[in-house]
Parts: sequence; structure tokens; C-alpha cells
Amino acid sequence: MPQTAAAVAEHPPRTAVGSEFTPLLRTVKGQGLLDRRHGWYALGITVNALALAAVVVGVVLIGHSWWVLLLAPLLAVLSARTAFIGHDAGHSQITGNRSASRLIGLVHANLLLGMSYSWWNDKHNRHHANPNHIDKDPDVAADVLVFTSEQARSRAGFRRWLTRNQAWLFFPLTLLEGIALKIYGFQDLRRQPPRERTVEGLLLVAHVAAYATLLTSMSVGQALAFAALHQALFGLHLGMAFAPNHKGMEMPDPEGERWGHLRRQVLTSRNIRGGALTDWFLGGLNYQIEHHLFPNMPRPHLRLAQPLVRAHCRELGIPYAETGLVDSYREALRHMYEVGEPLRSK
Repeated sequence: MPQTAAAVAEHPPRTAVGSEFTPLLRTVKGQGLLDRRHGWYALGITVNALALAAVVVGVVLIGHSWWVLLLAPLLAVLSARTAFIGHDAGHSQITGNRSASRLIGLVHANLLLGMSYSWWNDKHNRHHANPNHIDKDPDVAADVLVFTSEQARSRAGFRRWLTRNQAWLFFPLTLLEGIALKIYGFQDLRRQPPRERTVEGLLLVAHVAAYATLLTSMSVGQALAFAALHQALFGLHLGMAFAPNHKGMEMPDPEGERWGHLRRQVLTSRNIRGGALTDWFLGGLNYQIEHHLFPNMPRPHLRLAQPLVRAHCRELGIPYAETGLVDSYREALRHMYEVGEPLRSK
């Protein structure tokens, strides 16, 4: 049975450890940075739930007015917070109890967001196991976007036009991400075993029903505008959180030397500099290197682990990528622009 990314990080296979990752893992464990932060997460989940409830009440109370549209951006931000909680549950950052983690994930992903927890976990664990690997990472498989010149050359028709202009289209396309995540979740139900499919399907339908009921407090025009604004900004927020993490970073050669766990995660990931606001806005994913090395590390411990990881990489002579938020987008977009170059030169 394949191990999850969190399990691999906590107990790396012998072939992936060598002498590089073990000392760092020992230090991190010794400082208690893999210990759960139940209180921190309990407070965050409670505050997020109360804020969501307050927005829902606000929508119901002023749904007859166009002022209700002012609540759509706020709901988008809270939806992103909800997604970050679901993400952390999937990595067992919140609790080591698998049943409790799954329950938290199902509530935050399926019920509150309308996206499949099982689909996301399956896809995301494969990404963590082999980040930026063209044959194994689903996040760099050729789809709407492509990530290598080889992928670009095989494009035809409308997809060819998309690839040629993908750097310019990236952020506009993220406006559709909120809807796409819901569609992927429903499509994935066919893959899931019957019991899991029933639970996930019922929660997805419950979300759609609840969201539709909320929109009935508005006129048809207001409801369409509210839903469009909410889903577009939600997708944009997620896109802004995930875009800097790996795009433009090293991509392992499928035929080349196999990297150990440390190099595989560090060389393919990029950190974002910033303070508390950056941590909040990006849901802790700005510590992407630390998160990939220790997927089950609680979010508030990532910033504490950063100096240890940076120093360890410096000692080994391994590049440690860190940049500002705006520069990270510039680097990611530059990579996508360069990938499409073969199609623009013809």
C-alpha cells in the first residue's frame, strides 16, 4: 500500500534518506516541531466557522439589496481559509487521528466548499511524493496549462493558442478555479469505493443545496452576480496562494539521477518572504520548502523550522530558493512564458 507524503517525511525510506535528511529530521523532532497544535487549530477552526456563519446571516438579512455584493469578497477570503484548513487536515497537521482528520476534511472541503476531500488528497499526495516530476506529479501534467517545452510542442488547435498565451491568461484562468474544483470533485466520485462515494457525494450535494438556498435570499440578478464574484475571487485567492510554490523551479529528469527526499523537496520548491500578513494570506504555504519536507508539521511551526532548514541546506551547499511575493509571480509567469516560446516563434 503506498505511503502518504506525510508518512514518507516522518519515516523516509532508506533509499531516500542517505545522510542528508536524517540529521535535519532528528533536529526538528528534538525541538518538538512535529508535535500537534490542537489548541491553535481549534481556535482557528472556531473563528473561521463563526465568521462564515456571520457572513451567511448578513447575506440573508441584506440579500434584497445590491449591497449584499460587498459580502462576496469576504466570503471568498473565508472560503480560502476553509480550504487551508482542509489542506492541513489532509496532511494530518491538525491531529494524528486519521478518522478525525478525515471528518475535519470532509466538513471543510465537501460540505463547506463543495470540493471532494478524497480527490484532493489523492492528487495532492502524489504531488508531494514527486513534486515537479513530469511523469509522476499530476500538478505538472499537460492540461489547460503546460510546464515544459516538450508539452508545448504537442499542442494543437485551441490548446495551442492557450499555451502560446498562458502566461497572460494564468490569473484570468484562476477565476474559474473555484468552479473547476467542484466539477473535479463530482467527476472523481466514480473512482471512489461505494461507501466513500456515498458519503462524499451526499456532502457535495448538501453543499450545492445549501449554497442555492442562500442565493434564494436575493433576486436572480443579484444571485448570479454574487455567485460569480464569490467563486471568481475564491479561485483567484487559491491561485495566488499556489502559483509561487513550484512554477519555474527545478524539474527532475525522469531519466537522470534519483534525488533523495531532501533534494527532491528543496530544489523543486520556492519560499516567499514576508511577515504575519503573508503567512495569513498564503495559509502558511509561503514556507513551501518546510511544508514539503515535513508535510505533517503544524502550520504555526513552519516558520520556526525555516532557520533550521535554511542552515542545513547552506551547510550541504543545496540552493534554498526564497523570494518576495511579487517576484515569485514574476518568476512563475516568466517560466510559463518561456515554455510557450516554441509556439510563438513559428
